[in-house]
Amino acid sequence: MSNVNGTPLTRHGSRVSAIPARLTPPAPVVPPARAQATAVRPPITPAPTIKIMVICLPDDLPAQALTTHQLDTHFGVTGTLTALYWATPRLRPWQRHQLIRARKGQPTMCAGGPVRLLDLPGLRHAAAVGAGIRHQLWQQIVHGTRPATPWPVFESRHLTDPDRYPLDRASEDFHAQPRVHAMRLHAATSPGAGHLSVGELEMYQAGQVAYQHYRAASAVAGDAMLTADGHHLAPASDALAHRITYLEQALAHLDTVGPEQRLLAVSL
Repeated sequence: MSNVNGTPLTRHGSRVSAIPARLTPPAPVVPPARAQATAVRPPITPAPTIKIMVICLPDDLPAQALTTHQLDTHFGVTGTLTALYWATPRLRPWQRHQLIRARKGQPTMCAGGPVRLLDLPGLRHAAAVGAGIRHQLWQQIVHGTRPATPWPVFESRHLTDPDRYPLDRASEDFHAQPRVHAMRLHAATSPGAGHLSVGELEMYQAGQVAYQHYRAASAVAGDAMLTADGHHLAPASDALAHRITYLEQALAHLDTVGPEQRLLAVSL
């Protein structure tokens, strides 16, 4: 092969087309506004749902202050006292006045009192038994459906980019799942009997024993806790992992309190 005027020739004299060098196309220019819109946003964690708060009362707080109207003054909490606890079966008549908002009946329900007068082990055991029965029912209801994505995932996606993923779209996507359909249909056709909340979907999907542990711990720790020294414990969100972290902290704290420590349950 020879060159004529810089163009390669074959041995037969025909010219060979020169192969042009491969050019890298210029990068597209993205307008600043569009660049900001397409930037990856850090996920936003939804706020947790707090229905029941457990307050560890300071020793110097008088019993007269334990009223609904005084909660905001002493603890910065707006709510009402709620009967969450059971009194110990060995409760003596003269000890009843130490309980907070005690009700008649067996077991004696109350909003709180000294730990030594509260049947925390019995309450946890009963909650676990009831949770086991509900989970067996849940398994029958959702049998044949695929595991569903829990609501906090959709809510986080909405909060992260509310313009592109509005709340109504998030709600539609969550409720469109077959497993959620099955739970809602059961609730609609069996009102008041074995209520299964779709808010606990992730807890149910963790398995029967896990769900029993979750309900047993929640029975005595509620959804948030205010310690006697003013430290606030609460889950970071409604996701099961965050709920478990809170329950670990709350139960560990309850293990350290003395028998005279008073607990108070508040419905927010």
